[in-house]
Amino acid sequence: MQKRTNVNLDNIPTQQFDAIVIGAGGAGLRAALQLAESGHKIAVVSKVFPTRSHTVAAQGGINAALGNVTPDNWQWHMYDTIKGSDYLGDQDAIEFMCQEAAEIVRELEHFGVPFSRLDNGKIYQRAFGGQSQNYGEEQAHRTCAAADRTGHAILHSLYQQNIRLGSTIFEEYYSVDLLKAKDGAISGCVVMNIHNGEYQILQSPNILLATGGAGQVFRTNTNAGINTGDGLGMALRAGYPLQDMEFWQFHPTGIAGKGMLMSEAARGEGGVLRNALGEAFMEKYAPHVKDLASRDVVSRAIAVEVQEGRGCGPNKDYVLLDLTHLEDKVVKERLPGIRDISITFAGIDPVEQSVPVFPTCHYMMGGIPTNINGQVIYPNAQGQQETVTGLYAVGECACVSVHGANRLGGNSLLDIVVFGRKAALTISENLKSHSAVHLEHDKDSLEQIRTRIEHWHDSSAKEQTNNSEQNTSDNVTQIKKDLQAIMERGCGVFREHSLMQKALEELPAIEARLQEVQLSDQSDIFNLERLAAFELENLLAIAYATVTSALARQESRGAHSRIDFQERDDQAWLKHSLYCHQTRQLSYKTVNLTPKTHKPFEPKKRVY
Repeated sequence: MQKRTNVNLDNIPTQQFDAIVIGAGGAGLRAALQLAESGHKIAVVSKVFPTRSHTVAAQGGINAALGNVTPDNWQWHMYDTIKGSDYLGDQDAIEFMCQEAAEIVRELEHFGVPFSRLDNGKIYQRAFGGQSQNYGEEQAHRTCAAADRTGHAILHSLYQQNIRLGSTIFEEYYSVDLLKAKDGAISGCVVMNIHNGEYQILQSPNILLATGGAGQVFRTNTNAGINTGDGLGMALRAGYPLQDMEFWQFHPTGIAGKGMLMSEAARGEGGVLRNALGEAFMEKYAPHVKDLASRDVVSRAIAVEVQEGRGCGPNKDYVLLDLTHLEDKVVKERLPGIRDISITFAGIDPVEQSVPVFPTCHYMMGGIPTNINGQVIYPNAQGQQETVTGLYAVGECACVSVHGANRLGGNSLLDIVVFGRKAALTISENLKSHSAVHLEHDKDSLEQIRTRIEHWHDSSAKEQTNNSEQNTSDNVTQIKKDLQAIMERGCGVFREHSLMQKALEELPAIEARLQEVQLSDQSDIFNLERLAAFELENLLAIAYATVTSALARQESRGAHSRIDFQERDDQAWLKHSLYCHQTRQLSYKTVNLTPKTHKPFEPKKRVY
């Protein structure tokens, strides 16, 4: 079996492209499609086959003010999104996204997305939490759906369109790190072929990160195993900050004890949450919209019901999602995926019985800070926001700040396609005015990557030669589980200083174990243990960013709910956090409260 203790990056295969998209979910594939249509030479790097990307799991739909079911317009959508963000979302970015929504949905339809239909032939739209007509009045129906498999339909359609245009896709390649040029510009990336462990340099003056979220940092989550924050880790190691990492959305209705998602579409179609007394308890927490309050509100309500002893089951540790009062036809035709998940993972047919549910980590509102054009930004020495030459980010790994402190259901699919297209248009415009120039890599940048790669190859070699002398009881899988448990205890639905401080104090031990752990697999063929080690380095960095940011924010806002600071404090905390991993320090920047065409929405008390 082949064994290596050093990796020569000076003499490995190099390919050049006009642009490289890292990640093949909805954001990455929408960007790639736009670039390919413009005639650019592009590559897409994906660590899984593209249609296995996590966008495939998005169930409920995509928001656009089409007005097919209830009167609607993009301004109401904008208001709801800003309110849902607990006023931390940047209003110029939210305005742009909501303006683009109707066109982007029609464009998806033309790409082949089979949206569900109304009797009159128009696209079906369902109600989701936090949606309203006329700035907070009656419930709106804004979420365009392909049954409850909307993400699946969008991802497959975008993949097929990329195949049609011949996009180059590096399937089952893992992007290890970003390369910099001598002037500091991003100039490429080093990737690993998961099939055989070989490394390559992909060179381009335009690198677009679309690597998705990092929900695997928590023990119970709705995320795929691939959601390990790879793009965020790359950005941190390249010296750029992460924004608003204290804000993680806990979806109210994960299957209790397992985490699989029961989409908000279930409540949008009329599902009701009940406690052990059979009470539809959301009436107490959101008298106006009840079960269709925003996700942070519903998650906290469930947690309170359980804490106060009204949970269900032998341990009183969950509530019930009741769909039994709906017509069988509604569940089977509008929610077929939900029904399948419930039968498969809970052994319950929701047509006949209520489903045990509890909040589960679902979505990361923070990420790599960008502007509306998808360009990564960072504060310079004077505190002004500068763009990083050659680096873009879109989708869940990015923070253009359209979700602020809490994302509304149906806005994530909208985010990925709106800003995936916009970033690609920006890159394309740059390529039209300046042909791609491939810069020489900075030696220090290359050396840092070489050191990181060799560490994990040496870990394998050391284990093989000294396995009789070393303590090999520890392993990457166990370290990841311990990290997830720390994060769940320290930064869950409700947070408090001592719990977060304890979590922060426990992370160095995890870091030390990860540095010392030895890998048992010495193969280069599908070495998933080595891949998991790379991924865990990313998750650990994200855990530091999350706990550090959450501990500092002394208020409750959106998904960040503190027992010791229960009120929102706009005077002190209406600002974005920026975490720098090199210094483990925070800085802050202002929230954009000045949209370009609509009058600003002033922060006010958030009531549903």
